[in-house]
Amino acid sequence: MSFYVYTLFFFFFVYFILAMGLNIQFGETGILNFAYIGFVAIGSYVTGATSLPKANTGIAAGQHFILGLNLPFPFNLLAGGIVSSLLAVIVAFIALRRLRTDYLAMVLISLSLVLYDVCNNFVPLFNGPDGLYNIPEPMSGVFHLDSNQFVGFFAAVTGIIALIMYLFMNRIMSSPLGRTFRAIRDDPGVASTLGKNIFKYQITSMVIGAFFAGIGGGLIIQFGGSFNPSAWLPGETFVVFAVIIVGGVGNNVGLLVGALLVETLLIHLPAFLPDIPGRPGLIEYFSAMVIGIVLMAMLWFRPQGMLPERVRKFPAPAGELLNRDGHSVVAPTPVEAVATTNSAAQVADAHEGNDAW
Repeated sequence: MSFYVYTLFFFFFVYFILAMGLNIQFGETGILNFAYIGFVAIGSYVTGATSLPKANTGIAAGQHFILGLNLPFPFNLLAGGIVSSLLAVIVAFIALRRLRTDYLAMVLISLSLVLYDVCNNFVPLFNGPDGLYNIPEPMSGVFHLDSNQFVGFFAAVTGIIALIMYLFMNRIMSSPLGRTFRAIRDDPGVASTLGKNIFKYQITSMVIGAFFAGIGGGLIIQFGGSFNPSAWLPGETFVVFAVIIVGGVGNNVGLLVGALLVETLLIHLPAFLPDIPGRPGLIEYFSAMVIGIVLMAMLWFRPQGMLPERVRKFPAPAGELLNRDGHSVVAPTPVEAVATTNSAAQVADAHEGNDAW
């Protein structure tokens, strides 16, 4: 029983991390990234490949893959997050510079399919359709853990990592950088008029979100010990979107609710329930139907999610300010607060250089 409970906790924490990464791209910056699961997969593959020794040696016998660095935890996990971020830079230069909204979404999902085909068919990259397996359990040798003990231990480690990343993400979202992200989401034209480099900030958002995706993917392969193309079909991206939509777009606390309701209770919990006699797999199909119904109901009756994005308020700058040329200007009359709507770019511009994030 404890094995199943720890497994549910693990996926709850992992999908919270994944949802935060997609939320900063979609919920905060307005980037409709339908290729998100591709960054999760790259983080998983790189983490696995850097955890194993060289291909066809030791526990990697019979596998073909690049890297094979045999790195310890957490360096292998960080490698997965960093490589996912580097891929995000390449994808951003391909897709973000000239494309917006619907066209951007179509190009990104096409890139995800291309990446899937490459990993599935080019065996020397990450062992083709068989994927990577026999991934060492992090720190189990140090603490002398058996397989059952490792599940609870690594679920707790994942919870600590999720907490650290949550604090880091909150710091970003309350900084001038986060306010600029929201200004671009609300009205990129106004943000551009106020001197914001839209493309630069979109790349930044993509890199941060991809790092979270890579870390989440790395945790998945280290927990399960294997990863192959069947684990990251394009539809998996929409599971993370469902977590965000149900929980609340732009609200990290809401993502906790979304991860609990969608990923933990509606996806992974039914997988542990016994099959209905004579109807194998019916419970999983039924849970997929429930997710669809929940999404339609949320979009129709409560599109802001279970916990809507709160209106953030920041004290307006007072006293002497400097313009971009370094000349003194008269500050506006102080007001109690400035709401973050389309004026977010103005607030971020006023604070930029004075309020480090």
